[in-house]
Amino acid sequence: MKILHTSDWHLGRSFHRVSLLDAQAAFLDHLVATVHDHEVDVVLVAGDVYDRAVPSLSAVQLFDDALHRLAAAGVPTVMISGNHDSARRLGVGAGLIGRAGIHLRTDPAHCATPVVLGDAHGDVAFYGLPYLEPALVKDVFKAERAGHEAVLGAAMDRVRADLGTRADTTRSVVLAHAFVAGGEPSDSERDITVGGVAAVPAGVFDGVDYVALGHLHGCQAVTERVRYSGSPLAYSFSEAGHRKTMWLIDLDATGAITAERIDCPVPRPLARLRGRLDDLLDDPALDRHVDSWVEATLTDPVRPAEPMARLAERFPHTLSLAFEPDRAPDDPQISYAQRLRGRDDQSIAEDFVAHVRGGYGTDEPERTVLRGAFDHVRVDDGVHEVDR
Repeated sequence: MKILHTSDWHLGRSFHRVSLLDAQAAFLDHLVATVHDHEVDVVLVAGDVYDRAVPSLSAVQLFDDALHRLAAAGVPTVMISGNHDSARRLGVGAGLIGRAGIHLRTDPAHCATPVVLGDAHGDVAFYGLPYLEPALVKDVFKAERAGHEAVLGAAMDRVRADLGTRADTTRSVVLAHAFVAGGEPSDSERDITVGGVAAVPAGVFDGVDYVALGHLHGCQAVTERVRYSGSPLAYSFSEAGHRKTMWLIDLDATGAITAERIDCPVPRPLARLRGRLDDLLDDPALDRHVDSWVEATLTDPVRPAEPMARLAERFPHTLSLAFEPDRAPDDPQISYAQRLRGRDDQSIAEDFVAHVRGGYGTDEPERTVLRGAFDHVRVDDGVHEVDR
C-alpha cells in the first residue's frame, strides 16, 4: 500500500505579513498531482490543517477544494486535528464526509476506532490520534496524570487493544500530533509544554507498523517507523535550512516500509543574513539572495540610518530586520531580549524570583506552583481560542 504522509498545512497562515495562500494552493495542486503520478492509495494529514481555530474564509475554501479533488480521485484521506485546529469545527460533518472517503478523526474518545482499508495483502487499520491536550483529555483516557506521555500512552493502549482483536495479518498505521523526543523543532511551532515536559518517547508508539507524525515542521525520521513529514512550506526563518517534502511510504505485506521524500514547491527561498550593513550591501557573494525572502541581523556598533530602506534596494524581499551590535558579553547595553533568547518562561520566572529576593532562588514546591500557573494560562488560552 502506498501512503502519502503530510501534515501542518497551516492553511491561512502568512509569512511576516506576506500572504501564503497562493503558495498553499500550489502545494495542494502538487499534492493532488503526486497522488496521481505515484498511484497513491491513501493520503494522511497529521494535524494542523488550519493555522487557527477560526480560519479565514479563503483558507476554508482551499481546504474544501482539496477535499473535493481528493474525493474525486477516489483516494481515501485520513486526517486528524492538530493543536492549531479547532477539533470541533474541523470535525463538523465528519460522518457525511467519510462517505466520500475523507475520514476526519478529531474526537479523542474514538482514537481506537480505525479506518480500515484493504489492498492485495489484506487490511490496514489507520488509527487517528488528534492532538491530545493533557488537561482536557486526562479523564477521557483515565490517565493517572495530566501529561503528554500519560495521555498518549493511554490512547495507544486502546489502539493496541483494538489491534489485538483483529486478524494477525492486519497491518497498522497511527496518525498523531505531538512532540516526540528526538525530533528537531523550529521557531514556528506553538509551544505545547505541560508540566515542564513537552516531548514524549518514541517508544509510546511501539506495536504498530508506521507512525505518521505532525507538529514539528522539519521532515525527519525519529526512528525507521516513526516519522515527521514536516510542513509543506517554511513558516519561519528558522526553517531556512529545511528541505520541504512529504513522505511516500510503501507498506508491504509484512508491515515493512520503504520511504521516499517527495519535494514540495518552494515559492521563494529564505536567506538569513548577518553582518554590518555596508558589508551586506557590498558583498558580491550575496547576489544569490536578491530574490529570496531575507532576514537581516545587523551587527553595526551604532544603528545605521534608514537600514530597512537601504537593504530593500538590494534585497527587495527583506521581511525581517534585527539589531545585535557587536559588544562584549558583559556589556550593560546588551538588550533584554538578547539576554532572554532561548530561555523558557519557567526559567525566566525563576530568575525573576531570585532577583527580587536578592539572590535566593525558588525551591521545588515553588517551581511546581510556577509550572502549574504557566500550564493553566496556556491551556486556558487554548480553550478560549477554540471557543472563539
